Amino acid sequence: MSDSASHDPFDFEPVPSRTNRRDGWTPERQRIFIAAFRKIGVVSYAAEAAGMSRKSAYKLLERAGPDSGFARAWEEAQAGGGTNVMFAMIERAVEGVEEPYFYGGLQRGTRRVYDNRLLVAAYRSLQRLQGGE
Repeated sequence: MSDSASHDPFDFEPVPSRTNRRDGWTPERQRIFIAAFRKIGVVSYAAEAAGMSRKSAYKLLERAGPDSGFARAWEEAQAGGGTNVMFAMIERAVEGVEEPYFYGGLQRGTRRVYDNRLLVAAYRSLQRLQGGE
């Protein structure tokens, strides 16, 4: 088995800091960002999870350069996060979600609610990924 086959794309060399600020993109914050980005595929939410801004995340990516380990981890996380979101959309559309209902100020039970818009959005996204209209 080759090294490239066993290489974890999320095990990357963090981008070195130019200023060593505690409130900057520390190696720990970079790893938190990539882990969150891998889960949700949205830069602004991943940056928020790391305690940073969306704008600074893009600046870090630019500073890292396209051939850096951070850039590769970013690409892998973005692809994986998008897939996770797609599966979550499909699951919620097909399985529905439980919502409580109330009467007289008290919860009286729950009902399963389905959202066909989620299913249509997931279907359109899949079509775009497959090159369809």
